[in-house]
Amino acid sequence: MQTPKKIAIVGSGLVGSLLAIYLRKAGHEVEVFDRRKDVRKVEFSGRSINLAMSNRGWKSLRAVGIEDEIKKLALPLDKRAMHVNDKPLYYQKYGKEEEAIYSISRGVLNRKMITLAEEAGAKFRFEEKVWDIDMAEAKLYSGESEKGEWKEYQFDLIFGADGAFSRVRHKMQRQSRFNYSQHFINVGYKELNIAPNEDGSHKMDNASFHIWPRGEFMLIAMPNLDGSFTCTLFMPFEGKNSFESIKTEKDADLFFEKHFPDISHEIENLKRDFFKNPTSSMVTIKCFPWSYWEKVTLVGDSAHAIVPFYGQGMNAGFEDILVLSQKMKEHGDDWERIFEEYQKSRKPNTDAIAELSYRNFVEMSSKTADPDFLLRKKIENWFSSKHPNTWVPLYSRVTFSDKPYAEALAIGDYQRKIMDHVMEIPEIEKKWDSAEVENTILKLLNNKPAFSV
Repeated sequence: MQTPKKIAIVGSGLVGSLLAIYLRKAGHEVEVFDRRKDVRKVEFSGRSINLAMSNRGWKSLRAVGIEDEIKKLALPLDKRAMHVNDKPLYYQKYGKEEEAIYSISRGVLNRKMITLAEEAGAKFRFEEKVWDIDMAEAKLYSGESEKGEWKEYQFDLIFGADGAFSRVRHKMQRQSRFNYSQHFINVGYKELNIAPNEDGSHKMDNASFHIWPRGEFMLIAMPNLDGSFTCTLFMPFEGKNSFESIKTEKDADLFFEKHFPDISHEIENLKRDFFKNPTSSMVTIKCFPWSYWEKVTLVGDSAHAIVPFYGQGMNAGFEDILVLSQKMKEHGDDWERIFEEYQKSRKPNTDAIAELSYRNFVEMSSKTADPDFLLRKKIENWFSSKHPNTWVPLYSRVTFSDKPYAEALAIGDYQRKIMDHVMEIPEIEKKWDSAEVENTILKLLNNKPAFSV
């Protein structure tokens, strides 16, 4: 057992709320600060991508006893539904029969997580803006404005869970030898919506992650419990097919009719949301170190914001909290060692998932409709089903396991080289499931290096 501490968490999002639950169950006094209003009392903003909960997230929730409660809010998706123009709708299974990701509304989940944290005994201070931090003394200063009068709070520890543009990290960036980078991609996103049928049922298959791959842009849709789908349009900010190029309702009509004809009955809703909802940007943020001695540390997006194309942002943030909790159990009151081992354990893995997430945008938007790519995936799945302990596909390794992300990246890169070789076999499309292909892969795997990450 640890000696109870007085702990502040800045940020009441998903990771901050989960951290509050963990810390309360460990016996600590917890106060959560957030500059925003209580999300349970506001309308959703139209800038939330639906979440894909997978193994890492569920494991982190299970460890603190709330998995079953959260599963009531989610829908299992066991496959992709591919909407390619001029082709029939087709499906790609994610993994083995029992493997699925779970669609869950960010807003609905956040509301539930805050309530569970309050029930565990955490105190939330909404509409309380943190302007400064004394990291050496673990003091927070909040107030109405940056130049107004501030209130001082004294704590033993402070956690920054306040997102990609973290105020806590901003303070840490002023320290010597603090490394920081941010990279915006030239693709933004806009939330859209497909309403339920009149009887409350879904208009498309509700066990699928729906994708309309269109090269430089794409639309995705994930089902909600109320029969609706939350859609997200990913598109360049400028250029031929871009947010900038759609200026009028006529532009929007032409765009949706041309590129998404199979949901043309939804154009009025899509068009309304297009002009109503904001266009948001996506950024990858990396930094190190994540902690300041035994006083302050970063978790979730504050430490490692990533683009959303692997569905792992929340899962990686939740895994942060699980690893932190494990270090707390190992090292008791030695918070300096807890923070040091936590950041050294997580940093290589969050860098790896950042790289994988960026790569997956290229795969989802461009390659999922490409015949060569589909053949590669078919060969991988065929070989994996014959040799399940020898070949675990990269997506399954990331999504349906809790093995380190860095290991998944390294093994995935090696598998890609093997598949490059396989795809060069003459007439591979005719003998993709032959003994020749099987033996080629097995021979190449015999030369596999040991992966140490």
